[in-house]
Amino acid sequence: MILLTFLLSFFTVILYTPLVKTIAEKIGATDKPDHRKVHETLMPRLGGLAIYAGFLVGFLFIEPYSPFARSIMVGGLIMIVVGVLDDLYELSARWKLSAQILAATIVILGGVHVDFINLPFDGRLELGWFGIPLTMLWIVGVTNAINLIDGLDGLAAGVSAIVLLTLSGIAFMMGNFFVVAVGMILLGSTLGFLVYNFHPAKIFMGDTGALFLGFMIAIISLLGFKNVTLFSLLIPVIILGVPISDTFYAIIRRIVNNNPLSEPDKSHLHHCLLRLGFSHRQTVLIIYAMSAVFCLGAVVLTQSTLWGTLIIVTIFLVGVQLVVETIGLVNSSYKPVLRFLQRIGAVKKV
Repeated sequence: MILLTFLLSFFTVILYTPLVKTIAEKIGATDKPDHRKVHETLMPRLGGLAIYAGFLVGFLFIEPYSPFARSIMVGGLIMIVVGVLDDLYELSARWKLSAQILAATIVILGGVHVDFINLPFDGRLELGWFGIPLTMLWIVGVTNAINLIDGLDGLAAGVSAIVLLTLSGIAFMMGNFFVVAVGMILLGSTLGFLVYNFHPAKIFMGDTGALFLGFMIAIISLLGFKNVTLFSLLIPVIILGVPISDTFYAIIRRIVNNNPLSEPDKSHLHHCLLRLGFSHRQTVLIIYAMSAVFCLGAVVLTQSTLWGTLIIVTIFLVGVQLVVETIGLVNSSYKPVLRFLQRIGAVKKV
């Protein structure tokens, strides 16, 4: 049944995307080239509508049960509406953030929130009222993280697909049918869109797709890992390592360079890789590989011991920092770890 639903969502998007492309071109929902963007021609967006169509068809077909389903669907619809409006009229960041907070609030009131975090040695940290703002921060943060990596053909869709496959696989091992069903429906829809969105893209998902995918990934990652016995909140953080890291260092970059946090720039992970000489397609595939490494690490963490977890997390933290400094994700002079390694003779002068 899950496989059939996956295929149904996949082919719905395959069939529906050309229609969305035509509609976007006729109503002027297009992405214009500018100094911050990589594409050089006018591109139709609104592709997220096709992803949403595939999701709705799959969800209505299998009707997975969850007490949270109604609030999740309402929150997802809000993301679609604000995404369509932004793709048409380019809403301000304030309006988009307000819509994200509203959608997150509806889901939280519907019962989706972090009540506790599992700790080693059968420990459990009860969060109490603090779980509400933490859940809000997670949903809004992940939603924007997926939106921020939507800068190259197929990038956000491909990374989301890798994340969704991992979330669905771990949820399957844990027996969480609702997360498996929703994850596979979204995976089928995203892969169907990727057929048209991989370089050279014929259509962009726009904020309609990026906000919806980010929101849904944030929700199912919360629902899927409450019962992981060791550091339950760590698993989705690792799975989403690429978009979370890119967003985190974008904040650091703007603080270090004394730029406003809301000011867009052309120094995200994909921009840095392009400046190093990688082609458009090579850059996307490199980031896919990075995401796959994070996801593989998360799968290992679900079965890991305390010491194994500490080792894996340390490797990831050091590895991310080294990549950041090597490619200049913050700026060309931000290299604290590389300079330390240079001083102790572990690497050549940087």
